[in-house]
Amino acid sequence: MCGIWAIFGSDEDVSHQCSSCLQIAHRGPDAFRIENVNHFKNCCFGFHRLAIVDDLYGMQPMRVRSLPHLWLCYNGEIYNYKTTQKQFDFKYLTECDGESILHLYNRGGIEFAAKHLDGVFAFILLDVKERKVFIGRDTFGVRPCFRLLTDDGFLAVCSEAKGLMGLSHSLTDHSADIVPFPPGHYETYDLAPSGKVTFNERGRFHKIGDAPMYKTPIETLDDNDIFKNIRDTLTSAVKKRLMSQRRIGCMLSGGLDSSLVSALVCKLLKEEGRDYPLQTFSTGMEGSPDLLAAKKVAESIGSEHHEIIFTPEEGISVLDELIFHLESYDITTIRASVGMYLISKYITKETDSVVIFSGEGADEVAQGYVYFHKSPSPEEADEESHRLCNDLYMFDVLRADRTTSAHGLELRVPFLDHKFVNTFMSLPADVRRPKDGVEKFLIRKAFSTMNLLPEEILWRPKEAFSDGVSSHKKSWYEVLQEHIEEQVNDDQLELAPKVFPFNPPRTKEAYYYRQIFEKHFPGKASWVPYYWMPRWSDATDPSARTLKHYKA
Repeated sequence: MCGIWAIFGSDEDVSHQCSSCLQIAHRGPDAFRIENVNHFKNCCFGFHRLAIVDDLYGMQPMRVRSLPHLWLCYNGEIYNYKTTQKQFDFKYLTECDGESILHLYNRGGIEFAAKHLDGVFAFILLDVKERKVFIGRDTFGVRPCFRLLTDDGFLAVCSEAKGLMGLSHSLTDHSADIVPFPPGHYETYDLAPSGKVTFNERGRFHKIGDAPMYKTPIETLDDNDIFKNIRDTLTSAVKKRLMSQRRIGCMLSGGLDSSLVSALVCKLLKEEGRDYPLQTFSTGMEGSPDLLAAKKVAESIGSEHHEIIFTPEEGISVLDELIFHLESYDITTIRASVGMYLISKYITKETDSVVIFSGEGADEVAQGYVYFHKSPSPEEADEESHRLCNDLYMFDVLRADRTTSAHGLELRVPFLDHKFVNTFMSLPADVRRPKDGVEKFLIRKAFSTMNLLPEEILWRPKEAFSDGVSSHKKSWYEVLQEHIEEQVNDDQLELAPKVFPFNPPRTKEAYYYRQIFEKHFPGKASWVPYYWMPRWSDATDPSARTLKHYKA
């Protein structure tokens, strides 16, 4: 994970504003650079680096001798950078995957470049010859990006909103606001001689389920064997994400998604002859179901396994700093982030793993949430799956990015691979629904012949996080409710719609999180447009624990 930051058209001395860039230092602990743009008034790039590839030439903003008019700051991984090099006969001067963005842009423009990228990314590209600034973000928003644009021509971009907060406080244009940059889009801005910026256009280069333009190792699929196609595309997704010069590890909850990813990573690392064992990491309170299941998986695949057991007090103690990193007050996002945050903290402190795989995205793509059992029709289930995928950047993907980047780790999410998603979501809607009372049936069936996982893990039902990490004595959900009951009274909750008119909290837990959020990010409630909740049910809480199917 890296942190990118840039400003264009500032009326203030750039040196007075650079301190805001330090707010995202956690994303890149290996190196830091602030660099002014030559001959451009008050235009500046900032970069915090987490070194994954090319120690020598990986610092940013990136410039190469063959394209001296281009400046690039990006956070992400471009998995097909060698493929595009061969396809277009590019002459790379570094081993950095991001260099492909410069050559693709130079070849065909910004939309051409974005459409040919297979990876996860947020980038800021400056063309000083054409006097244009470009911003782009990957299809699912796996890599974060926020921007601030004022009517008087000031543009600021940052990986996290907190890196722009100081800038917004100093602006006289109070109509300007910090907003998340939309995934799957690019934007173009004109840069005047004064340094001021004018918005030019926005375009969408990729939609959920679209066939990508770029070439991949799997060119053809078997029309008669959907299970083989699922196996091949997911295996390819994991394989391409092994691109790293740092040690690889896996989050392992013991559920289907993380277990399958961990098993594939372990298998492929051995095939590549990596000279270290795969490290896997699980978390929970003493005696939790997730810890027990993860241990079975680790023993089965032969990983070097680490258990991070947390107490109720430890979980509660990180809520304030967690919400600061998440930049969210969504209930389920915060609940489910505690374990991942504590795992990431442990990994950084106690191990040398830096690139971390996880199972995010499978539930959205493959209709894995328990409430999909209640979908009225295949068409409505398909529509809901697309909606979840489009909004991932505000919920599960946000959680996974911020909890890992808070501790200087790099996240990899193979279930959100373009080729896999396109393959899976192009299947008929009726076959993607839960089958025989089992969610993600197609994925389980596809890998049932490979002997990668124990049967009880491969067919393990979906766990709500608050139950999966819970102690056999008391659930994490109950721990939170008891703590919050002492922090928020009935009168406060009754006045919540007046105190917080946008997205008013309806429970004491929601009120508690919102108070912490407003302390760190006053007036920024619109970053969370709605609370994540199950569909097609009368659920009063976002956890699957409230659903009848889950209780059964």
